Amino acid sequence: MFFLKQDPETPKEAFNWRLYYGIFAFAILGFARSLDESLIGTSASQPSFQRRFGLDDPSLSDAQKADLLGNIVAMVQVGSIAGALMGFYITDKIGRLWAVREMCILLVIGFVIFLSAGVNGSLGMVYAGRFTAGMGIGQSVLVGPIYLAETSLKHMRGFSVCMFAGSAYLGVVLGYFASLRSIIMALKLTSSTIVPNLLNIYVAIIIFALSFGAIESPRWLMKVGRYTQATENLCKIRGLPAEHPFVRTELHAIQAQLERELEASSSLFASFKDLFVKPANRYRLWLSVGSQLLSTWSGASSITIYAPQYFAILGKTGQDEKLLATGILGIVKFCSSMLCTIVLVDYFGRKRALLSGITLQFIAMLYIAIFLVVDPSVSTKGSVQSSSQKSAATGAIAMIYVSGFGWALGWNSLQYVINSEIYPLHLRAIGGSLAMTLHFANQYGNSRALPSMFLALSTAGTMFFFAAITVVGLVWAWFFLPELAGQSLEAIDAVFELPWHQIGRRGKSVGNSHDYLVEQWNEEKEAVDRVEYAK
Repeated sequence: MFFLKQDPETPKEAFNWRLYYGIFAFAILGFARSLDESLIGTSASQPSFQRRFGLDDPSLSDAQKADLLGNIVAMVQVGSIAGALMGFYITDKIGRLWAVREMCILLVIGFVIFLSAGVNGSLGMVYAGRFTAGMGIGQSVLVGPIYLAETSLKHMRGFSVCMFAGSAYLGVVLGYFASLRSIIMALKLTSSTIVPNLLNIYVAIIIFALSFGAIESPRWLMKVGRYTQATENLCKIRGLPAEHPFVRTELHAIQAQLERELEASSSLFASFKDLFVKPANRYRLWLSVGSQLLSTWSGASSITIYAPQYFAILGKTGQDEKLLATGILGIVKFCSSMLCTIVLVDYFGRKRALLSGITLQFIAMLYIAIFLVVDPSVSTKGSVQSSSQKSAATGAIAMIYVSGFGWALGWNSLQYVINSEIYPLHLRAIGGSLAMTLHFANQYGNSRALPSMFLALSTAGTMFFFAAITVVGLVWAWFFLPELAGQSLEAIDAVFELPWHQIGRRGKSVGNSHDYLVEQWNEEKEAVDRVEYAK
């Protein structure tokens, strides 16, 4: 593709339809990750949903209503924690392809139960269905980025994994506008919730079908000892014969890394010990923990889930108006995610994209916080605003979009790339599983706490809190995060052998100098050229 970063060492045959099909089939797992985030937020804001599940019960206090809403919204995150925890075992045991199929089955079962609750108003079915679906969603963010990182060419790995994040925002857009259309069409009580949420089931079925045309990860096949099939699959994905130097050197690099890892970690317990005891792996874990904590509590993920409520806080009171603004927010996030995917993450690097995104988030959160201090009555019905207050309110709404742009450009795209590429092969599923478990645990806490934070800290105080977290994230990313763009998965090991205080500052130069995959490829190519010349 013309917009992909080119590598003169990569044969043109490596850019083939099988590679792009695999990227597409696993990237749209982002749909499963994001659809519910947009649909549950918009569904919960509808009067019909609130009546059906008691969210407008006059006997409940504001705090009790906030707790009930938080429980409904966050139950998917609870299930996702369980899914992410067991995801590493499933992904490594049955492979990347069958893990996707098992995940799709959980999604269908869970959302069928959840939608059935719309008929009788059973909160128990809501919780059970959303928990089951969450187990599938928790696995999607593990197996998707891992497969994409393992099968992609090194100089387009950022593009491949960021396609997952990009498809997540396309799912957000579809979810928002599906909910808006159901309201505009004045669907009946239960249909206004059921119809848009059917998208979750449709997407799961499509992903399940597409998985049968994808090729299993050669790196996983090598890990489980199926060397012949690993070679065959790598040849198909690269579009080259087994004797081609490019294929041989990649296979040799994978096998060499795997042999070194197996010497150190021959069991599950040994792998966990290796993860927590070895300094290089502890640093990797530190990157996973830091990226998940700082990204989730920067506030932008809560805007995705509670977008209609955020727009209501800033003065948009009409239901159609809030949902339209929310849908436009999804489009902004999708476009910025695609900008990061196509242009920034591989051309300009992960770190620059992340720092730019965090800076935009900080500016947006700080503006909104100051505005809410200056004009706390903006969301009060019947309040009269001066022309300057109206202009400031418009600016605050614009800052919601700026925050979404920065989030999609930075944290949301890069958190998947970071966790899919930093771990060695024998720790990739375990490390990714722990990272995603922490991700969903924090997202659960964030989505569960936000309604209560608005009451306890006030809306302005909550925005100041998020702004402070973005500052911490900016410093953390600048100092600790290494630049890994353009490096093979096997060559990344050299970066983490540096002293901990140098990894974030010198990682790029060290990784490039140790990219022995390219070195071996060049040596073999020169040898082939000499033989051809001698003939």
